[in-house]
Amino acid sequence: MSVSNNDIEELVRLAAKAASEKKAEDVVAIRVGEILVVTDYFLIATGANDRQVKAIGDAVEDVLRDAGVKPIGREGEPELKWLLLDYGDFVVHVFQPSERDFYRLERLWGDAPRVALSGAIGTVEKPVQPVVADLG
Repeated sequence: MSVSNNDIEELVRLAAKAASEKKAEDVVAIRVGEILVVTDYFLIATGANDRQVKAIGDAVEDVLRDAGVKPIGREGEPELKWLLLDYGDFVVHVFQPSERDFYRLERLWGDAPRVALSGAIGTVEKPVQPVVADLG
């Protein structure tokens, strides 16, 4: 069965949405197929700690399994500083902040085009604090 680039990109967007729903930060998708031979896309996200990295990875895996796609491999456990889900045509990287800053995959593959995710993920807005007047 051959999967089109559009189908792969939709799976990447689906994974991005799942990560975003688990409060992943700085979710970025990069089209690396012109540069790398091992995969076509990277999805990169940040989780604040090991529990959140695991929750993001589990959510991505669950939503993609529901779409009929299973990872070829899952690496990075039990430490969970960097979780990698390999789907062949795309790879999901979920980092803790220090690891993401160290490896800087976006800079390493800076020449690769980015995939627009604006429709796939929502922005998490901070709650508005009510203004309390001091009438004293």
